[in-house]
Amino acid sequence: MSEKVLITGGAGFIGSALSLGLIDNGYSVVVLDNLSEQIHTKNYENSYTYQLIKDRVEFYSGDVRNLEDWKKVLSGVQIIVHLAAETGTGQSMYQAQNYTRVNCEGTSILCDILTAGNHSVRKVILASSRSIYGEGKYMSNDGKFIYPTYRDESKLINGDFEFYHENQKLKAVATDEFSLIQPASIYALTKYYQEEMLKITCKSQDINFTGLRFQNVYGPGQSLTNPYTGIISIFSNRLKENKEVYIFEDGLESRDFVFIEDVCQAIQIAIKDNRLKQVVFNVGSGVATSVIDLANHLKRLMNSSSKLTITGQYRLGDIRHNFADLTNIKNSLGFSPKVDVMEGLSRFVEWSYGQEVKCDKYDDSLKELRERGLLK
Repeated sequence: MSEKVLITGGAGFIGSALSLGLIDNGYSVVVLDNLSEQIHTKNYENSYTYQLIKDRVEFYSGDVRNLEDWKKVLSGVQIIVHLAAETGTGQSMYQAQNYTRVNCEGTSILCDILTAGNHSVRKVILASSRSIYGEGKYMSNDGKFIYPTYRDESKLINGDFEFYHENQKLKAVATDEFSLIQPASIYALTKYYQEEMLKITCKSQDINFTGLRFQNVYGPGQSLTNPYTGIISIFSNRLKENKEVYIFEDGLESRDFVFIEDVCQAIQIAIKDNRLKQVVFNVGSGVATSVIDLANHLKRLMNSSSKLTITGQYRLGDIRHNFADLTNIKNSLGFSPKVDVMEGLSRFVEWSYGQEVKCDKYDDSLKELRERGLLK
């Protein structure tokens, strides 16, 4: 008999791709999703990811903040993949209550259920985030590892966006799982809170727990209408319409972009590996890509005439550099990403041209940040 997997947020970007992969590998999949308008739009029935799974999974419309919704989806479930979350770093800075309720309260209800017993759950996998590290790991000229906190605002105002130690510019290096945890946004804080709650609860109940700290996930199926997450979607929407693309800071800030298939690969490996107990792993490409390079790659792929404007502006809660050290997950699970950023962007662009985006809300999201003093 196949194992039964519950995926919260399973109608979303990662959840839908994971659902199909698990079904193809013989698992039975249950999905709990509230079909958030911010992700799926008002007409969720036409949502790309919902359409992918609606006839292939046992689907429940519900909310992780509702105990009864949890109860109705857990019958016979052996494995929970907890993806449901509010995910916008900038938005979390002015919707702290909402992010805390969904991410923290929703997870606390799951913890109560696990502790109460009367379930068949043996493993929980959490979609965590690289954001919990805040700024990544850096190295000084004399070879010391430094974990900087906040950048000097007087330097930011003058267009100097890097970190310094004893007046020497620091070099960003790959961030490993043993790096300091220092969240720089409400979203990041809630993800770390989720990790700790589930780690403590699962250990007390002898349930295996794996936290996967995702870098910037992208690829076919990601929301093209959510202006608060995913710069690849944001940039591609504007490039498609030949609209001006705004790039914060000096464009040299870097991120680790990991393709959706690689993320699903990591989750499936974690599901199959029964040795794991209360562990966390980075999941990324292991490669740093600057935002300006990303924008230029997309512009070429889309043959766009858009102007790329480096604004010099910066958002509170944003980080400068972060890319994943994958040594731990490679050695422990044998995970290695297969899709590099150029191939991944090509596949994303090809998919995106078949999707209709009726409303670009990016300018509105910037206005909200300015009004709250979070965009300088």
